[in-house]
Amino acid sequence: MRFLSRRLVMPSDLNYANALFGGRALEWIDEEAAIYAICQLGTNCLVTKHISEISFESPAKQGDIVEFGLETKRVGRSSITVRCLVRNNATKTTICLAEEIVFVKINPDTGKPEAHHKTLETLQNQALYGDGLKMTE
Repeated sequence: MRFLSRRLVMPSDLNYANALFGGRALEWIDEEAAIYAICQLGTNCLVTKHISEISFESPAKQGDIVEFGLETKRVGRSSITVRCLVRNNATKTTICLAEEIVFVKINPDTGKPEAHHKTLETLQNQALYGDGLKMTE
């Protein structure tokens, strides 16, 4: 899993208990996972089809920096399934986990699914040899 992005928890991100609001975490997960999938597949014609259950493990507080770990789980004909782990940057404590987020490539004219012509193997080679998304540990 690669940790590709970070966010600072601001006062506007907090719930009544002064912890990161779950809805804000879900918004960030969907956005970060979409960016990852777009970079992996080389197209921005993707829609979110499914987000699995989210496990909230620990709170994030104002001033915490949270980081998003992303990895590709599966690749279908028109889909890509991504896993996203959100953790505290300083303590590495898991905040929440979205085990499966499915994106589908669509044809921009018809809105129908269309093949992206990628495989899990080509995406792994892309990460190893520098084609496309630049990742850091």
